[in-house]
Formats: sequence, C-alpha cells, structure tokens
Amino acid sequence: MKNYLHAHYINVFNKKIAQLYWNTVNTVSAKIWGVRIKTGCRFYGKTLFRTLPGAIIQIDSDCTFNSSHRSNLIGIYSPCMISTIKSGAKIEIGHNCGFSGTVIGCAQYIKLGNNVRCGANTMITDSDWHSDDPRTGKDKPVIIDNNVWLGYGVKVLKGVHIGENSLIGAGSIVTKDIPANVVAAGNPCKVIKELK
Repeated sequence: MKNYLHAHYINVFNKKIAQLYWNTVNTVSAKIWGVRIKTGCRFYGKTLFRTLPGAIIQIDSDCTFNSSHRSNLIGIYSPCMISTIKSGAKIEIGHNCGFSGTVIGCAQYIKLGNNVRCGANTMITDSDWHSDDPRTGKDKPVIIDNNVWLGYGVKVLKGVHIGENSLIGAGSIVTKDIPANVVAAGNPCKVIKELK
C-alpha cells in the first residue's frame, strides 16, 4: 500500500508539472501568433496556432485542449490545430469548450458558443481550401451554438449552423444546418431524434 501511494503521488506531481509546462508553452505560442486567450485554459500537449495578418482568433476562458496521445483514451491522431487560412478570417471560441485533436481551419468566420465539446479527431472548416481550383465554391461561415457535442471524428463543413444542445454522432459529415435539441448522425448528417 505504501509503494502504491508513493507512486500515485509521484504520478500526480508529474501531471501537474507537465500541465504547467504545456500551459506556459501554449500561452507563449498563442501570444507570438496574436491569439487572444482568456484565463483558465488548460493544455495537454502542444496546440498549433496559425494566424495570417489581419486575421483574429479569440478563445474565451476555461477551455481545454487535448493534443497529446495520452490526453484522450479514445486516441488522438494529431494535435489540436487552430488556424486562419485567409487574411481577415475570424475564429471565436466560447467559454468552457473542450477539444481533442480538433482541427479548426478558417477562411472567413467560425464561431463556437459556450460549452461546446469536440470529440477526438474532429474537424471544423468554413472553406473548401484550394481556392485557386475553379471547382471550389465560396467560403461560408460556420456557427455552432452553446452546449453542442460533436462525437468522435465528426467533420463540420462550410455554411453549417448547428443549434444549441444538439449532439452529432461519431463519424458524421455535417454539410447542412442541424436544428437545436436533436441527435443527428450520418453521411450526410441527418436528424435521428429530438431531445426533450
């Protein structure tokens, strides 16, 4: 029992040191890239920030970014990446949101409300990217309202509005608006049932 307690306290101490280290590294990186982060955000592993001149990334307080392979038991394939891909783009992330290996790529405007959960390996983008290719369409904003939960591997594509309290099932590709208070899933994502 004594050895177990000793190992437990060493493990807790090491986790606190690691979190302090990653919080410091990511806060400095955010400042270098001009990202505005409020207090209380937690980082596990290196989150990648990228902004272009004239672009804005704002992150409210108490958000969590799981970027290391150990930070989420279901498995993370890449670190969290929050980036603007065109000048003038804007990303707004609300209070108490959670991300696990989430990629957010913004060309125009992406807004996440408060308490949004982004499961492992999720992606949110408002663009087709490769804007030099004539087959791509115009960029369109993405709005995700309060208390939305994106399951594992969900992809939210341009022009989508997801209403508050909705849950998007694992592996879904969201190409059209999803109303508030529903469970939706599939490729393309469709409403399965209403939440009471």
